Amino acid sequence: MIKKIAYSYFILCQLTIWGLFSGCTTTSKANRFQFKGEKIKGVSLVAPREPLADSTYLPVKNVKAEWVSIMPYGFIEPGKPHFHYGKNKEWKWWGETPQGAAESIRMAHAHGLKVMLKPHIWIGRGTFTGHFELTTEADWVIFEKEYAEYLLDFARVADSTEVEIYCIATEMQRFVARRPAFWQRIIPEIRAIYHGKLTYAENWDAYQEVPFWHELDFIGVDAYFPLSEQRSPSGQALKKGWQKPLRALEAYAAHQQKPILFTEFGYLSTDYAARRPWETDRSQPANEDLQAQAYRVFFDEVWRQDWMAGGFVWKWFPELARGQKARDPYSPQHKPAEQVLREHFGK
Repeated sequence: MIKKIAYSYFILCQLTIWGLFSGCTTTSKANRFQFKGEKIKGVSLVAPREPLADSTYLPVKNVKAEWVSIMPYGFIEPGKPHFHYGKNKEWKWWGETPQGAAESIRMAHAHGLKVMLKPHIWIGRGTFTGHFELTTEADWVIFEKEYAEYLLDFARVADSTEVEIYCIATEMQRFVARRPAFWQRIIPEIRAIYHGKLTYAENWDAYQEVPFWHELDFIGVDAYFPLSEQRSPSGQALKKGWQKPLRALEAYAAHQQKPILFTEFGYLSTDYAARRPWETDRSQPANEDLQAQAYRVFFDEVWRQDWMAGGFVWKWFPELARGQKARDPYSPQHKPAEQVLREHFGK
C-alpha cells in the first residue's frame, strides 16, 4: 500500500503515459473477456500482534464479505540486501509469522470464509516498494535468496492450509522490470509447492508492464486510480473519473484473456479521497460521506464489469470494539461506507 506524499511527483509523471493509453483503447465484442466465476467479495485483514479471538471474523461475515486477504509483512532497510520476516523468533507480530498466518487462515476457513494469502514488503522509512533498488549484483543475489525463502515459506503455508489464492508478491514494479530471471524462476518453484490459484498485486499505474501474467490465474491490480481533483466530488464526477481506467482495464483483460482481480481497493474517509487514493494525507478533514460515495460509485460502475473477478477492500482491522474507529482512515468500519459494503456484498 502506497502511503507517502513523496511518491506523488512520480505518479503525476506516470499519469500522462497511462492517460494516453487508457484514452484510446477499444475492445471488440468478439475479443472481450468475461469472468465466469462468482465475484470475490473480500476485505484486507490487518495482521494482528496477538492471536486472534474466535469472534474476529464475525464482523467480516456481518458485512457480507466472503473472502479475507491475509497479509504477512516482511521488512527490509532501504538500499540493504537482507530481508527479515516472521520466521525470526524475535518477530513481534503474531499474525505475520508463518504459524500465526496459518492459524488465521484456519480460523477464517472454520467461519466459512475463503482466503487469499498476500505477502507484502515494508521498506524502512516508508519507501514505496515499487522503487526498491540495490546497487550491486552481490546485494541482489543476497536479497533474492532471502526474499525467495520468504515467498516459498508462505507458499507452503498456502498449500498446507488449502488457501484458495496465493498472491506471490505486492507492488514490486522496478524489481519485476529489472530482474526478470528471478520471476521466471520463482513462479515455477511456487507452483511446485502450492497447487491453487495464483496472482500478483501490481500498482494501478504499472499493471500493464508485468511480463508474467500468462503464468498466473488473475491479473492483480491495487486499484487506487485517481478519479477527481475536487475536495468532495459528486457521484457524477466520480463516475466520470472511472471511464478511462475502465476502458484500459477492459482492453487489457481482453488482451491477456484473463480476469482482473482488484487485490486492493479503497478510499480514505477524508476530503480529497478520490484525488490520489494511494496516498494517506492525515492533514485533511474527515469526510465519511465521501468515502461512502466513492464505494457506492465503485460498485455501480466497476463491480458490474464482466472482466472483473472481484476485489479486497483496503483495509479491515480485527478486534475493533463496537463503534470504535480504526486508527487508519482507509478503514470503512463503523462508518457509512461499511453499510455500502454490506448492501453491495449482500446482493
